[in-house]
Amino acid sequence: MTPPIVAVIGGGQLARMMTPPATALGITLRVLVESDQASAACAAHETVVGLPTDPDAIERLLAAPRPDVVTWEHEHIPADVFEACEKAGVPARPGLEALRFAQDKIQMRARMDELGLPNPAWREVRSAADLEAFLADNGGTAVLKTARGGYDGKGVRIVSSAVEAKDWLDASANGGPRLLVEAKVPFTRELAAQVARRPSGEVRTWPVVESIQRDGVCSEVISPAPQLSAERAALAQEVAARIATELGVTGVLAVELFETADGLIINELAMRPHNSGHWTIEGSVTSQFEQHLRAVLDLPLGDTAPLAPVTVMANVLGGSRSHLEGSHAEAADAGAKVHLYGKGVRPGRKVGHVTVTGTDSEQTYARAVAAATIVRDGGAA
Repeated sequence: MTPPIVAVIGGGQLARMMTPPATALGITLRVLVESDQASAACAAHETVVGLPTDPDAIERLLAAPRPDVVTWEHEHIPADVFEACEKAGVPARPGLEALRFAQDKIQMRARMDELGLPNPAWREVRSAADLEAFLADNGGTAVLKTARGGYDGKGVRIVSSAVEAKDWLDASANGGPRLLVEAKVPFTRELAAQVARRPSGEVRTWPVVESIQRDGVCSEVISPAPQLSAERAALAQEVAARIATELGVTGVLAVELFETADGLIINELAMRPHNSGHWTIEGSVTSQFEQHLRAVLDLPLGDTAPLAPVTVMANVLGGSRSHLEGSHAEAADAGAKVHLYGKGVRPGRKVGHVTVTGTDSEQTYARAVAAATIVRDGGAA
């Protein structure tokens, strides 16, 4: 029997971290990387250099021996790619019908409303008058977003008047990104619920985590979310599982949530492995990366039970150093597991992460942050 081939579009750290479980499962990972210096280029079993907007690169990715399935490590996939996959007879998972809700926030919000799931107040913005009317009805301050393309705080702006968004409004009126505005949610913290679904319908969820953001970028993730009630944890998992089923998602889905005094509100969706799930590599029986591969190949899904009472993942965000070394952190804390992505270092860029397991949330959190700081800044703790 020929080993399965999974083609991945996107050469970043998510594709890189799919390689170890692919190897363990006997899967060949063929990755479309933007350059031979991309994070996944030195890790994947096979690489094709090119962009998803290049038809020739997609043709080479789908060339014989044809992959069994094509999947993604980001949502920015042109419709032409799906057409090429269909022509080649290679399933694309998740498919365009599902992925569009992760690509377009307006479509996502409308679909969540249709499903009766917890959205903030929102509307599409077509003019300054639209924005001013929404601000007047929602406390005078709101969150303006581009419908497509935003991530890690990009494409998001807190506004109190249309004047503050004149550049975005003008650009949108002249063929630029569509805009939507959302009520500024008075949340107490951010949570994430991850689920995996395969085409045959099997669904599995992981423990709900707390995601700590700094300057719009995920900084740390704590699993399970400390002091989250069993009722709310179950509700978050139910919401994620329902979204995966109703939208026909294949693979891993991350549902970012706001926790408020009154309940949970959906923030955003990601239909791929996600930063909030990196903890699963050391902290779960089955990591999100292994599970994604299993799901897109329609293999039985793995156990998602935690391997420790607490797991904390701390991102390593690039600073002034041009070279990172994980051994100092591991020497200072033998329980720290360091993952470096092989990416060029620049301030604020995600260039690695550290995972620590333990029995106490506060102590484990402190250890993970200390280890990530050593990786970033060098030296001993």
